[in-house]
Amino acid sequence: MLELTHTTKTQDESRQGEALDMVPTGDSTGRKLYIESYGCQMNFSDSEIVASILMEKGFETTRDYKEADVVFINTCSIRENAEQRVRNRLKEFESAKAKNPGMVVGVLGCMAERLKSKFLEEEKLVDVVVGPDAYRDLPNLIEQADDGGRAVNVLLSREETYADINPVRLNSNGISAFISIMRGCDNMCSFCVVPFTRGRERSRDPESIVKEAQDLYDAGYKEVTLLGQNVDSYKFKPQGEEGALNQETVNFAQLLEMVAQVNPELRVRFSTSHPKDITDEVLYTMSRHENICKYIHLPVQSGNSRVLELMNRTYDREWYKERVDAIRRIIPECGISTDVITGFCSETEEEHQDTLSMMEYVKYDFAYMFAYSERPGTLAAKRYQDDVPEEVKKRRLTEVVNLQRSHSLYRIEQFVGKVHKVLIEGFSKRSDQDYCGRNDQNTMVVFPVDERYKVGDYVNVLGESCTSATLIGRIID
Repeated sequence: MLELTHTTKTQDESRQGEALDMVPTGDSTGRKLYIESYGCQMNFSDSEIVASILMEKGFETTRDYKEADVVFINTCSIRENAEQRVRNRLKEFESAKAKNPGMVVGVLGCMAERLKSKFLEEEKLVDVVVGPDAYRDLPNLIEQADDGGRAVNVLLSREETYADINPVRLNSNGISAFISIMRGCDNMCSFCVVPFTRGRERSRDPESIVKEAQDLYDAGYKEVTLLGQNVDSYKFKPQGEEGALNQETVNFAQLLEMVAQVNPELRVRFSTSHPKDITDEVLYTMSRHENICKYIHLPVQSGNSRVLELMNRTYDREWYKERVDAIRRIIPECGISTDVITGFCSETEEEHQDTLSMMEYVKYDFAYMFAYSERPGTLAAKRYQDDVPEEVKKRRLTEVVNLQRSHSLYRIEQFVGKVHKVLIEGFSKRSDQDYCGRNDQNTMVVFPVDERYKVGDYVNVLGESCTSATLIGRIID
């Protein structure tokens, strides 16, 4: 079995994946793999690619790292405390390796480039360091480590999309799955490390994406989430038979429609949108197809135009409000969530108030909220002084969190008394007497088990009460 820990916060709650039995797809070598992933959905998706590559080489999987021959941790560099968390976990693996000297321990993903020398040479915590574009090289790198060497490949690619690899679905409920549609990012937000850790933007060919969606539906999946650092900038220009570029390109709105047309019973979600790129064409496509969920994650980061300029977000306060207005006009029932950073370099109290007023304007369904932490190598670290005191950052964050809680409650209260189409994803965490699933707007819905319906079925649920994070109801015919 394969263990994968997923620590992205969703509606202010952390999620931890569960292990699933897996079957190797190649000739078994008898070697066991354990992999853990931290951070965003892209990391989760990448771990599925890694598992696929190694299972093709005969690796089996285990939920216990102490019995594994190869142990990987898929890392995230977004938050300041991530590095220490990874280091602590590697020290736990180090203890297991002392009892199993043949164990190979490796670091994958976004921390690989920045910390390769520290983890490999200074602290000698790992044998293998692999960046997000080098996973195909893993069998060779593991072989080098088996021979006593320390192996590194952190080269970034302008072409790699892993389009031909069929991901192993980890910790899956058999109902929902991620589909990576692009890799990398061309936006140079001054606070963000992603362009440096994941490379330049490149889009996967639409035919392979549609095929993956079709294969998932044929395998019984009912929901797919299209993933990209900035899905709205998806653009694929196909090559003709002679290798010359055709004039027609496929943009995100067109791709979204292609996936929606796989089957009306296949629900489609996507993440993440960028305010500078999301178009009315995308919104009208969403409005035309019932099976495209009416939910958009639209990170604002700050409500102040000067701070947004320092962040290099390439939009201002008024542009963002106009995009929100367009969403409300074209898809009135659409749920909107966001990201907020408090205490960015030189942010004043008045500028912080602009963020609070933006939140009042939109009234987000939920949000990911953080105090700014300087990340090494970013443009902000090079250009600006991190001069907002920690206690001010935290106080502003508390104000943002408290306001968002009131807005989350406000939004979810609007669902009470209404009927929602819900995909049953499994049993509630609190009771096996209740099912849970999400409505179109990505709100979690909990309702009593009805023996007429099973996991994977769509049901109509009447919302009867709520908390700030959960709608509570019952199935109606």
